Amino acid sequence: MTEEALRSLDRMTLRERALVALREAILTGRYGPGDHLGEVEIASQLSISRGTVREALRHLQQEGLVTPGVRGMLRVRSLSAAEIDELFRVRCALEGQAVAEIVESDGLPQIVTELNASLDKLEAATGDLAEQLEADLAFHAQLCALSGNSILLDTWRHLEGPIRVVVMSASTENRRFPMSAGHHRPIVEAIERGDAETAVRVLREHMKSAVERLNSKV
Repeated sequence: MTEEALRSLDRMTLRERALVALREAILTGRYGPGDHLGEVEIASQLSISRGTVREALRHLQQEGLVTPGVRGMLRVRSLSAAEIDELFRVRCALEGQAVAEIVESDGLPQIVTELNASLDKLEAATGDLAEQLEADLAFHAQLCALSGNSILLDTWRHLEGPIRVVVMSASTENRRFPMSAGHHRPIVEAIERGDAETAVRVLREHMKSAVERLNSKV
């Protein structure tokens, strides 16, 4: 954690610290899908009250990272193969709409420049898996943001937590492959040509390939 991040942490309330710590533990895979999140254990580990932990867990439930388990005990959300397919189909629909709105916009050349810059960051993030995931999601979030449709972006952001959990629970190679810059560049090239139909088709193929790999047990 950087010095700036540590200073930010110092300014946080106990609830915010608990939220950051728990979210990071889930998104980095320290808590895996299906793991129970016991208030007593977490409160002891973080040296905070159970009430503070409970508030943080409720927030994570709203983010889609945590779900009720047996006897109401919260656990890290675990998605079935069917739910992963549904998640990525909804995501594809949102990003496909973003592509359509981008192609129709007046600022297409600048948008393409920004998307290519995001691809360059993704291409550079080949060594560290966490960095690669951040760069991959940043590209897709930017695709939605550049559509100029704030509701679309907010809806996509609501899916981001479950997407992270799914990716982090997959095997290393199955995580890396769909995040390569080469799989994203044809989308931007089609957008640059103003060819929304091709961009959406490539995007759909990209999502289908990702789902197949993320659902693979190999």
